[in-house]
Amino acid sequence: MVKEHQIIAGNFDLAGRASSDLKRYLKGNLLYPRTFISRVCSASYEAEINVVIHSVGGYMTYEILDDTIELNFYDDGPGILDIELAMKKGYSTASEIAHINGFGAGMGLNNMKELSDRLTIHSSPRGTHLKMFFKVGDRDGLPVHITT
Repeated sequence: MVKEHQIIAGNFDLAGRASSDLKRYLKGNLLYPRTFISRVCSASYEAEINVVIHSVGGYMTYEILDDTIELNFYDDGPGILDIELAMKKGYSTASEIAHINGFGAGMGLNNMKELSDRLTIHSSPRGTHLKMFFKVGDRDGLPVHITT
């Protein structure tokens, strides 16, 4: 199953809507451990907020395959100029309006890396594609195999 959600740039009122939908689905339809749901949805929210703050819009897709979830975030420009620098805790290019709204502390990419089992980032001046993989396992409390 693949699902897609639009993310609107600068719209802090709707920020988190896609991640909340994913959380509802995981909690309501499948038997994933709470720690796994928390990891996936926390990372999803971080990525979604980055699209709201730093791009001119984009979208999220997620695919659920048994005990693995793949999240993809695509946005339109301006891209991440220095991915290595952007991965450092506390580094932020967020605007003043993002800070006023309580965002832009510079922890997003680092948190996504720590929460996911694998993170890849491809960026250019035309936009960014961020991909995260999550697999239910030991770090979620106990090894679980889920079939859908």
